[in-house]
Amino acid sequence: MYAITKKQMLTPSICLMDVEAPRIAAAALPGQFLIVRAREQGERIPLTICDYDRERGTVTLVTQIVGASSRMVCALEEDECLTDVVGPLGRPSDFTEVPDGELKGRRYLFVAGGLGTAPVYPQVKYLHGRGAHVDVVVGAKTADLLILRDEMAAVCDNLYVCTDDGSEGHHGLVTEQVRILLDEGRKYDQAVAIGPMIMMKFVSLALRDSGIPLVVSLNTLMVDGTGMCGCCRVTVGGRVRFACVEGPEFDGYAVDYDEALRRQTLYREQEQEADHICKIGRG
Repeated sequence: MYAITKKQMLTPSICLMDVEAPRIAAAALPGQFLIVRAREQGERIPLTICDYDRERGTVTLVTQIVGASSRMVCALEEDECLTDVVGPLGRPSDFTEVPDGELKGRRYLFVAGGLGTAPVYPQVKYLHGRGAHVDVVVGAKTADLLILRDEMAAVCDNLYVCTDDGSEGHHGLVTEQVRILLDEGRKYDQAVAIGPMIMMKFVSLALRDSGIPLVVSLNTLMVDGTGMCGCCRVTVGGRVRFACVEGPEFDGYAVDYDEALRRQTLYREQEQEADHICKIGRG
């Protein structure tokens, strides 16, 4: 059992939790994820690691209520326990293999959409702590849905906020802010985009002619986290890849986004039915 030491609702539907998991905290790196079960009969769900504290032995998870299983996780309170937490799983971000001295002075651009801010945060924190220069563009439909704003601002050089309705920051899409930065002459050694599949598709189109290498995270495709179910299959560079065991991060210019978008809708009816039952029975 894994005790919840902190719970905070970042928005009405997005929950942050610190969970006691010393062995996982000791091994976790940016880019990796966990498999979580809220209860004995619950579904296994993958959640990216938002942060980790090796001294306290905790990992931070951010969960958005989108269905029955995520609703069960978010219903738990401080001092209650998750039944299972397995990890860290997946390949860490490539830059974790670069010597710290070589990261110093490198310039990174991160683009985060919605819940994608959670997995972006540990990457930015890691790079900032090693002397890299990091600009971050975060987007949400409205200011009320922005998460980890202050935490992100504390670990990056420049934070650019975009909202669809103009309630905060740039009134428009993250891709528009990316183009503004490029038009200003900003230079980057690497770009990373994490968020909704459609957002990552259009970020890749916006950056394609820039010559900036782009990495995207396909964590939204994962289900069981082991490659056994095959639900996270995606075509990258003409090859079938498994996001959970070969990723979740891939070359953003090589991903078949249209195929990935179709895959995300395969079980929508079943998910909606399960969530309806969960709401009625309270899990």
